[in-house]
Amino acid sequence: MILSNQYQQLVHWRTASKQWPVDYLLLAGLLLLMILGLTMVASSSIAISEKRFDDPLHYLYRQIFSLGLGGIAAWIMFQFPLAFWRKHRGSLFIGGLALLLLVLIFGREINGSQRWLPLGVMNFQVSEFMKLAVVLFMAGYLDRHGHAVRESYEAVFRLALPFGVMALLLLMEPDFGSTFVIAVILTGMLLIAGAPWRFFVITVLPIAMLLVTMIITSPYRMARVTNFLDPWSDPFGQGYQLTQALIASGRGEWFGVGLGESVQKLLYLPDAHTDFLFSIYAEELGLIGVVGLICLYAFILWRCFRIGRKSLEQQQVFGGLIAYGVGIWLALQAIINMGVNLGLFPTKGLTLPFMSYGGSSAMILLIALAIVFRVDVTSRENVSTE
Repeated sequence: MILSNQYQQLVHWRTASKQWPVDYLLLAGLLLLMILGLTMVASSSIAISEKRFDDPLHYLYRQIFSLGLGGIAAWIMFQFPLAFWRKHRGSLFIGGLALLLLVLIFGREINGSQRWLPLGVMNFQVSEFMKLAVVLFMAGYLDRHGHAVRESYEAVFRLALPFGVMALLLLMEPDFGSTFVIAVILTGMLLIAGAPWRFFVITVLPIAMLLVTMIITSPYRMARVTNFLDPWSDPFGQGYQLTQALIASGRGEWFGVGLGESVQKLLYLPDAHTDFLFSIYAEELGLIGVVGLICLYAFILWRCFRIGRKSLEQQQVFGGLIAYGVGIWLALQAIINMGVNLGLFPTKGLTLPFMSYGGSSAMILLIALAIVFRVDVTSRENVSTE
């Protein structure tokens, strides 16, 4: 009897959720992730903020500012219908290429990479905008040429010029991580649109070969790539950052040392509040906290894919592929960042979405997810009118 009542409640809840004006579960997951991210930025950046700015909460305030600005921008972008993004997807892509060119000329160099445009109040990482532009451009292309993509190579080869130029500009910064993420997003969207698996070779293999060539011909890049295989061979040199990250993760054990109690964030682990925030998170919240975070990302991915599936079922290909593309983008970047922190991948310079300190990433992802919410609202409106 009890199980029967619980089942009826579950059915009622699922029925009610279909009548919501927007996917509140996705919204709740994002809010939880952002709150958790702000907490960890505050915790992981105390020492470096105190040293650089004589203010232990400097980076927390900056991250709150970025999220607030991104939230306002996301709300504005949410108001635009999908037809607007379909119409201007080409302009956005060309604008992204122009920004990539500008960053090579006027960009600010940090840690050997010239990826940021100085905007006064913040440094804007153009590659983050490019990811959004690629998702919109690819969704529009596959919406118009989906049948041709499924039937012939020619439709895929036409993408070689624009995306080849984009990859070249990204690699000149250099930004290997973003180039790889975009290549996987493109491949994922192609496969979801029904392109044969053999097209994976066409899209990913050339970029992979170019990346390998650039790594092999550069001793510095080769050292960074091979270092993660055995960081303990040079724990105070090339392997210092990764060994400190692994020490942090190991100290967390099952339940962590406690929120705010990390030792590695006290200037032992470089980039503790940015690329290696996950290691501090693992140290303070332990394996249980790590599993919870992975489940949270998986939940957000599921909701994005659910929105995408519903749109495709309604023949709304453009919106559906946007939702799938953004989901792949967010989940893949999270996987790579965690893998780097655990020594599974070489250092890529990719943030942990909505967790790591980084204004550009947070703002662009908020805008991208606002468009996903617009996709969801559009599909719900289509259902209500049927």
